[in-house]
Amino acid sequence: MKNLKLTANKVLMHTYNTIPIVLKSGNGCYVKDKKGKEYLDFIAGIAVNSLGHNHTLYTNAIEKQLKEIVHFSNLFYNEEQIKLADKLISNSNFDKAFFCNSGTESVEAALKLAKLHGKQKKNGAWKIIAMEQSFHGRTTGSLSLTGQKKYQDSFLPLLPGVSFAEFNNIKDLEKQIDSETCGIIIEPIQGEGGINPAAEDYLKEVRKICTDNNIALIFDEVQSGIGRTGYLFAHEYYNVYPDIICLAKGLGGGLPIGAILSTEKFNLFQPGDHAATFGGNPLVCAGANAVLKELLDNNLLTQVKKSGIYLNKKLNELKANHEIIKDVRGIGLMLGMELSVKVENIISICRENGLLLVSAGQNVIRFVPPLIVTEDEIDKALNILELSLKLSD
Repeated sequence: MKNLKLTANKVLMHTYNTIPIVLKSGNGCYVKDKKGKEYLDFIAGIAVNSLGHNHTLYTNAIEKQLKEIVHFSNLFYNEEQIKLADKLISNSNFDKAFFCNSGTESVEAALKLAKLHGKQKKNGAWKIIAMEQSFHGRTTGSLSLTGQKKYQDSFLPLLPGVSFAEFNNIKDLEKQIDSETCGIIIEPIQGEGGINPAAEDYLKEVRKICTDNNIALIFDEVQSGIGRTGYLFAHEYYNVYPDIICLAKGLGGGLPIGAILSTEKFNLFQPGDHAATFGGNPLVCAGANAVLKELLDNNLLTQVKKSGIYLNKKLNELKANHEIIKDVRGIGLMLGMELSVKVENIISICRENGLLLVSAGQNVIRFVPPLIVTEDEIDKALNILELSLKLSD
């Protein structure tokens, strides 16, 4: 480990405060480090490993595709990509799909599509409204939409024409809108901002405002989409339907993929307007098709609903016994536990005791386990967490 850490410090840019563990293998909801120590994984690559680790259906699909062809240009028809797009469109209210490589790229694509809509269909409208405490990515465009100064300050100035409204405050949003507004972007559940779900009435009012004012409504479901709420898409939980949706993370099950889906009204890209060399290549789409098969054909969405209710219940039982816990919130298997203290030490103690967790800000522990997590595994995780809370007192 010492030599590996020295080499890493020598050759890698310091973009993460890396945990001193070398993960080597995984199976189901468990991972093992290089020394053979086993951990219950409630990070799942930060809501990425939808089917956990070494899932048979997933690995078989990838192995089969790996032996056929890994990549070719989007200049040619791609059977796995077309199958994936068809599954997403057939199970949604959208009409068209575009594939890229990450969540931040999906936001960039949605941003361009909203601006194209403003230029072509709204007298050149170009302004975007985002939410305070949002997180949409780290590229210049997506960072411009991220409503947290700690991410932005070192890279100013960013894109002009972006304003921020208070999340769940419809009056504050209305004050931001003018004739030059072309798009509004919202996370149905704010992830990095602290696991903050949108209010249903709020989203419905935003939908009406966008319809009445010819504004593109964009939902960033990079973290909350693809089964994490117990629905294929988070907006189905709310029964509110955006014009454009951003997807990534759990869609690939561990392989890098991003996507936007749009209604026909916003099907505006023409050849040359946008592209992604690796976007939706055969290998990542084979993995994503396996994820959707498990979600849609093998009843995993029903299991996620049940597991989410159970995890929420157990976290609230924990809250009743520990004054340090201020709030439990979220939907499905995207839950947050807010504490009255910084959570770094508690997460560290959990890790020492065999549970991997990640924060969402300084005071919130985020729970985004693989969607296949069982009640027994939830019980085990919460037992470790409760022990860690006691040890941190």
